[in-house]
Amino acid sequence: MSIMQGKTGLIVGIANDRSYAWFIAQSLLAHGARLAFTHLPGEKNERRTRKAVEALGISDPWLVPLDAASDEQIDSVFTRYTESFDRMDFLVHSIAFADRDWLQPGTFTDTPRQAYLSAIDISAYTLVALAKRARPMMARTGGSIICMSYYGAEKVVLGYNIMGVAKAALECSTRYLAAELGEHRIRVNAISGGYLRTLASSAVGGTDSMAERTAQRAPLRRNVEGSDVGNTALWLCSDLSAGVTGETIYVDCGVNLIGL
Repeated sequence: MSIMQGKTGLIVGIANDRSYAWFIAQSLLAHGARLAFTHLPGEKNERRTRKAVEALGISDPWLVPLDAASDEQIDSVFTRYTESFDRMDFLVHSIAFADRDWLQPGTFTDTPRQAYLSAIDISAYTLVALAKRARPMMARTGGSIICMSYYGAEKVVLGYNIMGVAKAALECSTRYLAAELGEHRIRVNAISGGYLRTLASSAVGGTDSMAERTAQRAPLRRNVEGSDVGNTALWLCSDLSAGVTGETIYVDCGVNLIGL
């Protein structure tokens, strides 16, 4: 039996078919979920996201623009969603941003105020903003909210810089949201995925050899694959994880266990 049959949700953050959000959507779709999507504003971004979504086998996707820095646009997305769907069982937050000029080794101390605040806003606050809008629909039957983090939120990864600070805020926000939304039967969890070469990770300086080093150090002696994260997200969005909330779950082939 498909564990997501009859469940509907929103995926925020598919950039292309190499992003974690794409693999999450793939796993959810394979198990019967109905999916809605957002894309970054602009025709180029829409084409790129649409191409990725159609590669999942969805020929006419529900796809709307979202500038997550705008409360008005977030409101618009949820208004349009409620006009098209009668339920929201899960929400996938897979968006982050930091100015790549400050994602280079040795530049953290010089991070400008605006670059710092912008990273926190897009990478962490947006989870709170989306959860606020999702709460009314999810509270009807319960639901699951998940977001994407990385080990640089806990330990220093040279070059990750302000994004590490933003991911730490994201993980902490996950716990506070879980505490407040639990009474509405809404679970909130984070997945700390291992290194995967994506548009976002390619902006971080010093990552060229990370895949090779990870495969050497990881207890499983390999790099994480997109499907590893996709299947963990499937579990978190399904009723199989009904007793799990406020957690950051590592899906990194065990890299987080290893010291120097």
